[in-house]
Parts: sequence; structure tokens; C-alpha cells
Amino acid sequence: MTPVGTEPELADRILGGWLGRIAGNMLGKPVEQGDLWTRERIDRYLRQAAALPLTDYLPEPISESDGFELRPEWRQCVRGRIHGSCRDDDVDYAILGLDLLETYGFDFSTEQVGDLWLLRLPYLQTFTAERAAYRNLANGLKPPLTATYENPYQEWIGALIRADIYGWTCPGAPRRAASLARRDAVLSHTGNGVYGAMWAAALIAAAFTAPTVRHAIDEALAVIPASCRLARTVRRVVSLHDTRMTWEDTLTTVAEETAGLGWIHSVPNAAVLTAGLLYGDGDFTRTITLTVRGGLDTDSNGATAGSVTGVLTGAETIPDQWTEPLEDTVRSAVFGFDGVRISELAERTVRLARAED
Repeated sequence: MTPVGTEPELADRILGGWLGRIAGNMLGKPVEQGDLWTRERIDRYLRQAAALPLTDYLPEPISESDGFELRPEWRQCVRGRIHGSCRDDDVDYAILGLDLLETYGFDFSTEQVGDLWLLRLPYLQTFTAERAAYRNLANGLKPPLTATYENPYQEWIGALIRADIYGWTCPGAPRRAASLARRDAVLSHTGNGVYGAMWAAALIAAAFTAPTVRHAIDEALAVIPASCRLARTVRRVVSLHDTRMTWEDTLTTVAEETAGLGWIHSVPNAAVLTAGLLYGDGDFTRTITLTVRGGLDTDSNGATAGSVTGVLTGAETIPDQWTEPLEDTVRSAVFGFDGVRISELAERTVRLARAED
């Protein structure tokens, strides 16, 4: 692996990844319904609350009847009401991945990923491709059939949101991170669903040593087939950014080119995430707020953007308004982990990363 630096630096970067993922997830959660909460609707809500530019968690509704219906969990994740993170699958899978590596090591099999789901994860806390795969596991199917049998969500974003732990534990080694993410992803996904997971894991691993977020994106693209739609869409966002097109016009252009895929598909979400990272340019607040304002799967994209930027810059640089409300505490549906400290999760991740160094 490429050396990351001192032990304290590695610990700060990994803690930054965990804090960034959780904060970005919490920021996007109230508006996580991409067919209703479009980019335009999110900005209308923020303008009405005098919250643009956005520099903190979402404001609570001005009134219950203002025409903007947030997700039911909003009371636990808007500014002024947050006391520790609320439960969400975008964080549960990072925790489950940590438990996987601690239990089975880096030579884990796809079958062992499935075994751990059945042991640690409640069925009703899984969604789309993960629920289809879980059902198939419970009915005795084995990978790769678990991903393909009666599963119309094979290219959706679920595997991508499970990929962070492989990036955090492979600092500076994007290809190794992508290989681990692929072994996990094929339990429930195929095609661009798997490529999205590989790309995200590589992006996070590259962020430990890349001089800029653009370098990390370029490194991550190298681990997936250049001809796949996800890679072509990410490159398209990069090229539009290079022409100095505005963030808004870039997203409008790519939304037209990916129309019809749906708001949870990995490809349009990778575009929103890439735009947030590039136009955020390494600034934590700007990156996660642009990413969430981009719409689609807002909490998943905010989480991954926060993870990448938290690793790139380290926990010490994340502004207090994002980290203090989290109170170093995570709610989780993963059996045995509810109420765990974020700092403990980060310390355990550092031990795994050092074990592989």
C-alpha cells in the first residue's frame, strides 16, 4: 500500500471518513425521496427558510402546512434537534462491513457476507436489492443467484453505500479496496450496481493519498471498465466541470442524459456525487451541501461525499456544526452495535487498516 503518513494522521483521516459519512447522511435524510424532492424543490425549501447558502443541517419546516413534506424522521435530523445520529441503512452497512472484516478478515467470501446479514441485520431494515438478496438467502439460494433471482434492483445504489469500509481499510490502495467491494457487492448487485461499489471504495481509498479530489476521482475511474455507463457518466461530469460549466447546468445536462433510470439507480447518483465532489473542491461544507442539493438519493450521496471529503481533509478540519450534534453516538439496527461511539468505530477501523499495511 501507499504510505499514508503517521499513525495520528491515519486515525484522523479514518475518523473524518466516519464523521463525514454520518453527517452527510443526516443532512440528506429529511429530503430522501428523489421523485418528490427534486433539486429545484430542495432549493425552494431552503430559500423559504432563508437557508441559502446552506452551511448547516437542514432547517425545520416553517409550518406543518407549508407544502413541503419532509420524511417522517426529520425531527431527529434537522438543525437544533439532533442528539446523536438517527438509524439509517447508509450507516448500518458501514458498521456491518466493519464487523465482517473483524469476524472473517480480508479474505472473506461473498457467502460470509450473506451469513452476517442473516445474523446481524433485521430483514425489515433492508431495502430494494438488499431485501431481494436477503429473501433469496433465507430461501437457500447462494451467490450469485442471490443477486439475480427476482431482483429488479440489481444496478441500484445499495452496493455503493456498503463500500466505504473497504476504502477506509485500504488507504492509498484503490484497486485492493475495489476488489473487496466487488466481493461484497455481487451478493445483491450486477453490472453498474457492482461498478458503483468498486468505484466508491476506490475513491475513498485514493482520497488518503491523492493531492486533490480530482486526482482521487481519476484514480477511482481506473478500477472499473471504461466502457461501462457509470464510468462514462462520471467522465461526462468531469468534462463539463473542466469547461467551467456551472454546477446547476452540469447537473441539468447529465440529468437529461440519464433520464429514465430512476432516482435510486447508481448511474445518475454517481453523477450527482461526482458533481458535488468536484464543485465542492475539498471544502467539507460546500461538498456535502452541494451533493444533497443535487437531489436523487440525497442521504446516500451526502454520506459518500462526506466520507470522501472527510478522508481527504481529516476529522480536525470538519466544522463543528456538523460533528458536535452527533454527540459521538450512532443509532444502528445492526445487532450489538446500537449506541456505539463513532470514535470507537473509527479506532477499530484504524486497527484493521494497520493490520493490512
